[in-house]
Amino acid sequence: MGGLFVDPGLLSARLSLETPEERPDGQGGMTEGWVPVASLWGRIEPLGARPDEIAGAAIAMIAHRVTIRHREDVRHAMRFVHRGRNLVIRAVRDPDERRRYLVCDCEEVMP
Repeated sequence: MGGLFVDPGLLSARLSLETPEERPDGQGGMTEGWVPVASLWGRIEPLGARPDEIAGAAIAMIAHRVTIRHREDVRHAMRFVHRGRNLVIRAVRDPDERRRYLVCDCEEVMP
C-alpha cells in the first residue's frame, strides 16, 4: 500500500503555532492567553461552514483541514494563526503513520 503523497510546494501558508497558557490576572484569578511555539509552513483547506450561536450571538463555525510536516508537540486545543485568523485544532492525526505529515482538523469562529 502506498503512503500519502503531499506535494511540499503546497505547504505555502506561513502559520504560527500557539499553545494556551494561563497567567495570573493580578486579582487572584487566572486569564488565558496564547504563547507562540513555532512558525511553520502548512496547507489550509476550507471544508465547510455551519451556523451556530454562542451566548445569543449568531456565528459561523468554519471547518478547515491543515496539513503540516510532522511534529511531536502538536496537540488538540492548540491553534494556528494565519493572517490574523485563529484556527483552533480539534483533532490531530498522522494519515499514513510514517511520521512525515500531520493533518489537523481545525475550526475558525466568525462573527
